Amino acid sequence: MLSRRNILRTSLAMPLSLGALPRAGYAQAGEAWPSRPIRIVVAWAPGGAVDTIARRLAPKLSESLGRPVVVENKSGATGTIGAADVARATPDGHTLLAMDNTYAMLPYLFQRLPFDHANAFRPVTVSAFSPVMIAVHRDAPWRDLAALIADAKREPERLTYGTGGIGSAPHFATAAFAQAAGIQMLHVPFRGAGEAVTNVLSRQVDVVMVSLGSALGHVQGGLLRVLAMSGTQRTPVLPQVPTFKEAGLPNLGPNGTGVVNWSGIAAPAGTPDGVVARLHAAVAQALEAQDMRDFLASLASSPGGMPPGEFATLLAEESALWRDVAATSGIERQ
Repeated sequence: MLSRRNILRTSLAMPLSLGALPRAGYAQAGEAWPSRPIRIVVAWAPGGAVDTIARRLAPKLSESLGRPVVVENKSGATGTIGAADVARATPDGHTLLAMDNTYAMLPYLFQRLPFDHANAFRPVTVSAFSPVMIAVHRDAPWRDLAALIADAKREPERLTYGTGGIGSAPHFATAAFAQAAGIQMLHVPFRGAGEAVTNVLSRQVDVVMVSLGSALGHVQGGLLRVLAMSGTQRTPVLPQVPTFKEAGLPNLGPNGTGVVNWSGIAAPAGTPDGVVARLHAAVAQALEAQDMRDFLASLASSPGGMPPGEFATLLAEESALWRDVAATSGIERQ
């Protein structure tokens, strides 16, 4: 079984090889698939990263598969409404879920889910990875991550961090950071990650952990100072910013890779192997296109394309990571 570190290293650092894509099993899907339009359900509101990437992929998949591919938003309940809709769909490859790393957190947010979290879906592939950064106001006193951690250790819970709400992805990410650093900070939840960033800009809170793409403009404009970033290597967008491991925190996430946001495609459990293989190949081919790579680069993201088995491994390892974070940070199920 591949480790999460190897998965991320392969996906973030190496180009895709279409020749290596799985082609066995196409016949299992039969020439009849797809026989009608394909629906990609986004379990979030329009305009977010998952939605935007899905809408960029859709026309390329339509061209490759020969059928219209439409994106439908079904948001609410931290993505569980849209996920439940796809989990109930006929497993024939015509209804898909655009999921993100929040999916791995769901068992630790809810007492009960309207689907079997571990078995409801067949992972197809990750479409994009986005590094998570820890950032402070440009005039904050901390010039590097070590200074922030040292200050937080001197005065527990004096420093504040903003998130998109209790149980949100930034909440889990910052809780994982605090756990790895051995510090305690005061959580200030907002109605969304954007609002948390705004409150760092206005100096109402000290720290925020979000995907780089969601606040890249503020970073490039010099309003936010990035102290560290997740991943196995520095991002070309901000080559001067160290990874968490380089910044002195080697134990954040499996093998020190930190928290990496991702978005991907999954199909209902029971979808035939041939359909899954063909879907994976179509997405991977779309991610090879230069305009798609340029688009992802504009979001400070990297193309995915990993095989279904590696995606399943990533989901399992991240679910274990968030289980431990929830248990030690006091995040309670609703």
